[in-house]
Amino acid sequence: MLLTVIAFVVALGVLIAVHEYGHYRVAVACGVKVERFSVGFGKALFRWQPRRQHPGQQTEFVIGAFPFGGYVKMLDEREGPVAPEERHRAFNTQPLRSRAAIVAAGPIANLLLAVALYTAVNWIGVQEPVATLARPVAGSLAESAGLKGGEHISRAGFDGELTPVQSFEDLRWRMTRGALDGRDLKLEVAGEGGRPARELVLPLSRMETKDADPQMFRKIGVLAPLTRPEIGEVMKGSAAEAAGLLNGDVVRAIGGTPIIDGQQLREAIRASVDGGQPRTQAWQIERGGRALTIDVKPEVREEGGAKVGRVGAYVGAPPEMVTVRQGVVDGIWRGVVRTWEVSALTVRMMGKMVIGEASIKNLSGPLTIADYAGKSASLGFTQYLVFLALISVSLGVLNLMPLPVLDGGHLMYYLWEGLTGKSVSDAWMERLQRGGVALLLVMMSVALFNDVTRLFG
Repeated sequence: MLLTVIAFVVALGVLIAVHEYGHYRVAVACGVKVERFSVGFGKALFRWQPRRQHPGQQTEFVIGAFPFGGYVKMLDEREGPVAPEERHRAFNTQPLRSRAAIVAAGPIANLLLAVALYTAVNWIGVQEPVATLARPVAGSLAESAGLKGGEHISRAGFDGELTPVQSFEDLRWRMTRGALDGRDLKLEVAGEGGRPARELVLPLSRMETKDADPQMFRKIGVLAPLTRPEIGEVMKGSAAEAAGLLNGDVVRAIGGTPIIDGQQLREAIRASVDGGQPRTQAWQIERGGRALTIDVKPEVREEGGAKVGRVGAYVGAPPEMVTVRQGVVDGIWRGVVRTWEVSALTVRMMGKMVIGEASIKNLSGPLTIADYAGKSASLGFTQYLVFLALISVSLGVLNLMPLPVLDGGHLMYYLWEGLTGKSVSDAWMERLQRGGVALLLVMMSVALFNDVTRLFG
C-alpha cells in the first residue's frame, strides 16, 4: 500500500511538473512574465524564488498540498491590472502564434517526456518473455488461424509489412493494436529442425471488440507465452496437497489429453467442473524421471459469475526470458515510434468511445492509475518507466482534446481567431467553459465508477 501511494504521488508530481514546465519555458522564451509556477493546489508546502532567473522574471515556485494538478500563472490583463510599462509582457497582448505555442507546449512536453522514457527503457533494456506461444484457447481466432502451441513468432506486421518480434510483450502490443483497429495481423512462424518459416494470418478484423481487457485476449486465444506445465508451490490444505502433488511435478496429460504448456494446464484445471461440481481426473505426471498417475479433484470457485476449478498450487514454470535492448540511435527512434503508436491508438479509442464503437469502460481514473503505479513499481525500475511513459502520453493527448477547460480547447479558440480575425466573445467563452466543465465532470465520474467496479467489483 505504501509503495502504491509513493509511486502514484511521484508519477503525478513528475508528469504535472513536466507539463507545467512546458508552458513556463515557452512563455519565458516568448517574453511573457510568469508570476507563479505551481505543482499541486491548496496550501503551499514549499515555496521559493531562485536568485538567478531570466531577465524580467520574478517567478515564485510552489509545491501545493494536493498533487492533483498544477498551473503557471502569467501576467494577464484579464486577471488584474497591469502596469503600462509591463503591458508588453502580458500573455493576452502576445501575438496569436506565441499564445498558441505557450498553450501547446504543456501537452507537447508530456509527449516528449514519453519519448525520453521509452528511449531510456530501450537503452537500459528490459527482461521480457520470448515470443513462443502457449496452446491457444479452444475455438479462438488463434486456433482457427492454425496455431497449436509451441510456435515461435519471429516476425509480424500489418498490410504485409513484417518486422522482427522482439518479445511476447511486443507481440501482445501488436495484437492489441490490430484488435482495436480492426486489422488482421500477419505472423511469421520460425521454422524448426531445418524446416522453412511459414506465414499465417490472425483475423483480428473479425473480433469487433469494444474493450481492451483480458476477455479480448481470450477471444484472440493468445493468453501467455509458452511455459513448462510444472507444478510450483503447493498450498497447505489445498486440493493439490490432498491429491499428493508436489513442487516440481511436470504434468504430461489429464484424462488422456496431452498437456503441452502451463497455460493449457491452467485452462484444463479451470474447466474441470461439471454442473457446478468438481470432476475428478487422472493426471499423468513426471516426477524425478518417473511416470506416475494421480487422481486430482479440484476445488470449485466462482469467478465472474462462472464456476471454475482450482487446485491451490502455482501452475506453470516461469517462461523463457530475453533481454530487449536497443542501441543509441535505434533506441531513440523506437521511443519516437512507440510514443506515436500509443498516441494514435489513444486518439482512435477516444473517437470510438464518442461514436459508440468502443465501451466507456476503457476510461480509467486515479484509482486504477494508482493501482498500476504500485504494480509497475513492484516489478522494477524499467516497468515503472514504461508506466510513466504511458500515462504521460495519455495526459498529453487528453489535454489536446478540444474541450474548453483543456489546452486543446484554448487552441480551438486560437484557431477560430486565426480564421476569422476575431477572438471568441466573453459570452461565448463563458458558455463554452461551463459546458466543458460539465463534460469533464461526467468523464471523471465515469472513470471513477469504472475504477471502483474494476478494483472492488
